[in-house]
Amino acid sequence: MFLRIGLTGGIGSGKSTVAKVFEVLGIPVYYADEAAKRMMNEDEELKQQIIKHFGATSYRNNKLDRAYIASMVFNNKEKLDLLNSLVHPATIRDAERWMKRQTAPYALKEAALIFESGSQNQLDYVIGVSTPAPLRILRAMKRDGSTREQVLARMGKQIQEEIKMRLCDFIIYNDEQQAVIPQVLALHETLISKYRNAQTS
Repeated sequence: MFLRIGLTGGIGSGKSTVAKVFEVLGIPVYYADEAAKRMMNEDEELKQQIIKHFGATSYRNNKLDRAYIASMVFNNKEKLDLLNSLVHPATIRDAERWMKRQTAPYALKEAALIFESGSQNQLDYVIGVSTPAPLRILRAMKRDGSTREQVLARMGKQIQEEIKMRLCDFIIYNDEQQAVIPQVLALHETLISKYRNAQTS
């Protein structure tokens, strides 16, 4: 039985960069944000639910109108929660199917909202990527071309960093003070060891 590992962190924490290091080590990674975008275009049941709640104009030429949906949910918590309540279960199911196809000792699910979506219940361990807030804000502004206010608004929709990290089983510090690769290598060895122990117990 292989291990199912979550990888999470706040906006701008660099969790995707950390995931790429695990991929270099031969560990398969499921990117939940990319999967959610795909599911909203390919999962017929999910598409019908989105149309039901957000209107037929949610799709143009059979593709999700992301700008329209963003305008609907950005400043409306109820509508954002509704959208998440539709998308998260579909993505969790897709991740479960993906996990069952993997043959490595462990596989990663990279997602910003592991605890918010309840998907930690399908995982054996969760790794948190911890980064100081000022650094996260700068990275997100640079990456997305966002304003500081836009980044802060997005951060406000996620569980506080300190709480999120306390919920994690392991932490990788991506603070430009400690090198990330040695931390990933050490954690990789720990997870391989846990996999072997699980095989023999």
